[in-house]
Parts: sequence; C-alpha cells; structure tokens
Amino acid sequence: MLKTFTKDTNFKEEEIIDAINNFNSKGILFGDGNRNKIKIFDFEAVQINVKSFKIPHFVNKIVYKFFRKSKARRSFEFATTLLEKNIGTPQPIAFFENYNWFGLADSYYVSEHLDSDLTFRELVEIPNFPDHATILTQFVGFSFDLHEKGIEFLDHSPGNTLIKKGAENKYNFFLVDLNRMSFHAEMDFDRRMKNLSRLSPKKDMIAFMSAEYSKLYHFKTEAEIFQKMWFYTSQFQVNYQKKIELKKLLKFWK
Repeated sequence: MLKTFTKDTNFKEEEIIDAINNFNSKGILFGDGNRNKIKIFDFEAVQINVKSFKIPHFVNKIVYKFFRKSKARRSFEFATTLLEKNIGTPQPIAFFENYNWFGLADSYYVSEHLDSDLTFRELVEIPNFPDHATILTQFVGFSFDLHEKGIEFLDHSPGNTLIKKGAENKYNFFLVDLNRMSFHAEMDFDRRMKNLSRLSPKKDMIAFMSAEYSKLYHFKTEAEIFQKMWFYTSQFQVNYQKKIELKKLLKFWK
C-alpha cells in the first residue's frame, strides 16, 4: 500500500490506516455510494471523510500505475494546492493506493469532514432560499477569485461547492470532488465562462451571475459576459440531455 500523509495532520496514522483497512465494515456511509463510496469516521470528537474511488477498469488500472496519477493522489495534491492559494477545501489528511500485478486496485482520499449549511445546488433548486441573492453574489466573487488565480475547477457543478455561513452575513465556500482540476498562469475569457457552464440551467440565475461577474471583470460588458456564459450553459445542457437519452437507450436494450 502506497500512502502519503500531510505533514501537519493531528491524527494518528495507525487510526487512519485502520479506517482504510476496514473501510467496508466500519464507518458511516455518506451519500448514495453509487459510483465512489464516502464514509465518515469519528476520531476523538473529530470526523474524517474517507472517499473510496470506484475500482478502475483494466485499461485504467495500467494507466494509473504507469502514466497518470490516481484520482486519490490528485485529490490530495490539488487540495494542498488550493489551500496554498487560500481557496477553501476540507483539510487534506492522506491518500492511499493499492496496486497489484495488473495495476491500480483501489485508492482512497482522506480529509477532514466538513458539515456545510448548504451546497450551490440549493440555490438552483430553491429560488426563495434565505439570503439567496447574497450567497449567489458572494459565490460569483469566489468563482472570480478562482479564475484570477488560474484555477480551472473542471467539476465546477452544483454539488461540489459546500457553503457555510460565517459572521456578519459572510459566506465561506469549499470545493470538494477535486480530482479534475487544471492550473494556468492566466485564464482567458472563454475559459472563465465555460467554467461556469455546469452550475445552473436557469436563465435568470445566469443573468444575475453575469451582472455580478461584470462588476469584477472589466474587460467585457455585462451583455457580452451574459451572452458567452449563456452560450456555454446552453451547450452544456444540450450535451447533458443527449447523455441522459443515450443512457436510457442503453438501459432499454439491456
């Protein structure tokens, strides 16, 4: 087993290793566990979050052994980078990789568990959510900060931003599901707008976000920002619906 711990962890390594070795029999399942499984473990009044990634198919077993970092390792390294750039994410603790003769067998990412007040999804699904406009405004500022720092969060989707309310109506944002991320010296306009395309299919929300983004990004007008953001949002929704229809068709033939 290959394992790497963050240097400043306050947890005992043997406790974390025990959680990994007994992942199937211990811990509390968090979420539906359809693809990757997440379990919560309690250690001395502190909770940790252990994500077990879906066992890769044969080709990816080889790819992750010789050519590409595992999702667990990328999650750990990206989380570390985000914190270095003052971007919120649950504190990374460790990652584990198990290899066999064929390649990567299974892998785990361990972080502190964060109890959030909501995710971005609530803003999409509940238009009258308390402080909706305030949270959305601050979220746009958070996303703009990501872009200014050259961070392209490729899974910037509704369930992957945890939100906690702080003092004086200030909201804090934390990214999760980190294994797909790119870092750039600078992000151009199209890349920025495309990065926001997965968040909401609602045109009124896109208009609001465009207006707020235009207050921070002065190289394009509000109209130009809305036009480009809505273009990429519509494009994503069309492709997403095609994938759903294809999955339904494949299930039908099965």
